[in-house]
Amino acid sequence: MTAVVNDAGISLDASSFTALLIEESGDRLAVRLHRPEVRNAIDQTIVNELHAVCAHLERTPKVLILSGTPGEPATGTKAIFASGADISQLRGRRRDDALAGINSGVFDRIAKLPMPVIAALDGFALGGGAELAYAADFRIGTPGLRMGNPETGLGIMAAAGATWRLRELVGEPLAKEILLAGRTLTGQECLSAGLITELVEPGHLLDAAHALADRIARQDTLAVRLTKTVFHSPREVHPLIDDLAQGILFESAAKFDRMQQFLDRKKQ
Repeated sequence: MTAVVNDAGISLDASSFTALLIEESGDRLAVRLHRPEVRNAIDQTIVNELHAVCAHLERTPKVLILSGTPGEPATGTKAIFASGADISQLRGRRRDDALAGINSGVFDRIAKLPMPVIAALDGFALGGGAELAYAADFRIGTPGLRMGNPETGLGIMAAAGATWRLRELVGEPLAKEILLAGRTLTGQECLSAGLITELVEPGHLLDAAHALADRIARQDTLAVRLTKTVFHSPREVHPLIDDLAQGILFESAAKFDRMQQFLDRKKQ
């Protein structure tokens, strides 16, 4: 991959990337996990490259679209988002590795990006792959999606966000069934549980993700950024943080321009 330059002239240098495919435009960055030979298992290389993506998006806020390897009906190749952490690396990790939060650190960084994150999910999204998807603001899936956390069957736990993000997303009873009993959800079950917001056919998955990014792009960028920040703030800082954020927005040029445009349209 070569460096990709955005409208601001700031480039994401992806020339050394081997596990992620990058496409960047003025208002979004599309990242595709690309280790199909191991079903996109999340290894240290993917983690390192995701950190580089986050560093870029923290400097140059844009919508992030995460996807996996698409299926190829002609060859019978099945789609895959991410089959989980790379077991060959995971098996060798010890206590100090767990305490370092290798996966949880990068997933938390993704969750805290300034602009929304969209996960486009097809095929298996298991273990660490599911936890990466849980860190997104939006999840869109296909009927072929299979999402779950089989970690306890491997003698470990889902420690990269599932124990608390999943409960917030689907509620305690279903979260416990997934985490403690190894239940894997189908795409339709994910939709019914609210784990994904839209169910589309595989051929339309990325189109649906970009359509959502288009809707976000039509909003005021600063308003979106502050709303995301306030939304994820702890309860004890509300309503003060709401008032402070609104105070910033009340002084923005976009607020005056957009409201005047609204009033002008009403007069027509």
